[in-house]
Amino acid sequence: MKETPLSNCERRFLLRAIEEKKRLDGRQTYDYRNIRISFGTDYGCCIVELGKTRVLGQVSCELVSPKPNRATEGILFFNLELSQMAAPAFEPGRQSDLLVKLNRLLERCLRNSKCIDTESLCVVAGEKVWQIRVDLHLLNHDGNIIDAASIAAIVALCHFRRPDVSVQGDEVTLYAPEERDPVPLSIHHMPICVSFAFFQQGTYLLVDPHEREERVMDGLLVIAVNKHREICTVQSSGGIMLLKEQVLRCSKIAGVKVAEITELIQKALENDQKVRKEGGKFGFAESIADRRITAFKMEKASVDTCDVEEKAEEIIAEAEPPSEVVSKPVLWTPGTAQIGEGVENSWGDPDNSEKDEDEGGSDGAVTFDNIKMDTGIEVSNTGSQDAPIVLSDSEEEEVIILEPDKNPKKIRTQTISAKQEKAPSKKPVKKRKKKRAAN
Repeated sequence: MKETPLSNCERRFLLRAIEEKKRLDGRQTYDYRNIRISFGTDYGCCIVELGKTRVLGQVSCELVSPKPNRATEGILFFNLELSQMAAPAFEPGRQSDLLVKLNRLLERCLRNSKCIDTESLCVVAGEKVWQIRVDLHLLNHDGNIIDAASIAAIVALCHFRRPDVSVQGDEVTLYAPEERDPVPLSIHHMPICVSFAFFQQGTYLLVDPHEREERVMDGLLVIAVNKHREICTVQSSGGIMLLKEQVLRCSKIAGVKVAEITELIQKALENDQKVRKEGGKFGFAESIADRRITAFKMEKASVDTCDVEEKAEEIIAEAEPPSEVVSKPVLWTPGTAQIGEGVENSWGDPDNSEKDEDEGGSDGAVTFDNIKMDTGIEVSNTGSQDAPIVLSDSEEEEVIILEPDKNPKKIRTQTISAKQEKAPSKKPVKKRKKKRAAN
């Protein structure tokens, strides 16, 4: 399914807002979206949220044979998947150009920068080494996938623990987590990607573009830096020409942003390690914020019930007594009234109103004095000359004569149905004989 293209109105609106240094989510030009990191129950599993962009990272390990040209080094493998759950435009089972570009950029950022000591992953030189596999799944796409993926990958690697191994002669013993504590990976530094979007051929610059800003941008510059401000990789796409001053300016901004993100990652790792040591609850379910519909628990607030009666009496004593003055209803126009709490009913006496209705009903009653029968048609002679003629379809009906101050009388009349009355009378038809002329 192809993504829905932006209309010309939306495109002009976004570009006009960028020219005025305004963004749809209220951020400034160099502001990052909120970053939230949560860990799973197993080591090496995490979810990173960059605004509404969510990436799930999972690290696994396996003992394999090393590469022939690198007999004493372990193997690092990165895999990023874009599923249709993240965005309808992503096609399953097919590697798009975007996916190939993101995977290559991740490998250059994390593997080629030597952020992990691969020699420490060697168990037996030339025979057994650890293969570390990092799987990244995009759960929701709202722009800037590479930044969220790089943060998720480095956080998962820092959080991962591999099983301990001992070698005695030719025997390799692998210990379970219950027997020996797992061993963390040896990480030298933490490179993180920072994306810069350029508009109007490099005139305007934005940090951390979201999905709609990515659609209208002219070019993208990605710089991978660690907290020591060492540039690990640089990639420019979009075919725009950038000046040297622009690249240096972006590298300085990236160094500041990476230092803040690295501090946030270290705090998240320390908090998770502290909770695990204390034996508290951890995992994705526990990381959900309380007091929400999706929360699994809510903390109970203690209520102090001591001296409740005394406090209630004090509140009543301090309160002002209610006013005894009853407001009078205001009749704006004749025929209206006001009813409410504390206000007298201005509709009048209900008994009088019922009597008025009876008198009005008696005046409005019509007396049927004469009933004439004429071939099944009832003609009622009333006081008015414009009374309608009633045609009845029933063979028998009840006619009630209403007279004032008298009991109603019932008179049964038999009528002929209108259908019979409307039926045409049959008359004898005389047949004329035509004389045929003799030939």
